[in-house]
Amino acid sequence: MSDVLLEIKKLNVFYGAIHAVKGIDIDVKKGEITTLIGANGAGKTSTLNSIVGLVRNKKGNIIYKGKEVSHLKPDAIVKSGIALAPEGRRIFPNLTVEENLQMGAFFRKDVAEVKRDLKWVLELFPRLKERLKQMGGTLSGGEQQMLAIARALMANPQILMMDEPSLGLAPLLVKEVFGVIKRVKREGKTVLLVEQNAAAALSIADYGYVLETGNIVLKGKGKELLANDEVRRAYLGVTV
Repeated sequence: MSDVLLEIKKLNVFYGAIHAVKGIDIDVKKGEITTLIGANGAGKTSTLNSIVGLVRNKKGNIIYKGKEVSHLKPDAIVKSGIALAPEGRRIFPNLTVEENLQMGAFFRKDVAEVKRDLKWVLELFPRLKERLKQMGGTLSGGEQQMLAIARALMANPQILMMDEPSLGLAPLLVKEVFGVIKRVKREGKTVLLVEQNAAAALSIADYGYVLETGNIVLKGKGKELLANDEVRRAYLGVTV
């Protein structure tokens, strides 16, 4: 049996006349962290949004656990086991932290397991535990990012997708967020990570893809890409 949990084949994404993603192939292996890196406009977010059903104007195949899912609506994708912590956090500002987390489990019926997972995410993010009754909109940027990740985890996904989790965060919080991503992997989750902080992403990734203007221009093990002269020059600011 293949260890590829999610397979993207010849994915194309269009926004009107704009061809944002141009026939890319990506494999996400079970239990691994796979990262997509690249500049703004490279097609990273479009790829994630396609997988979770938020983009309809697309061609190609999205195969999850051996089944085609590209035709499914977002709620069916979440129910199947794929959750997205989106760029910009998009938490519910007028709901408490606890209510935001409950919204993440909206489609679940397994009450005892939801309670178990709530305990788990609050262990992952002790700061959220301290703020359970606080309105989401009153949290700091870093706390909102933690809430966005925790809310996605409350769906009990097999694949957790994260779009720019370190964006706008102070270095100390970036380190904390990437530490959580590693813990999530240790708990048996599969992670698909989009991140502009290429050094941090590649340092924890099992495998990575470099996107430029909708095309994959490089791929390989995270540590190999981290040492690649082209990547170091273009994304890590290193003069080679």
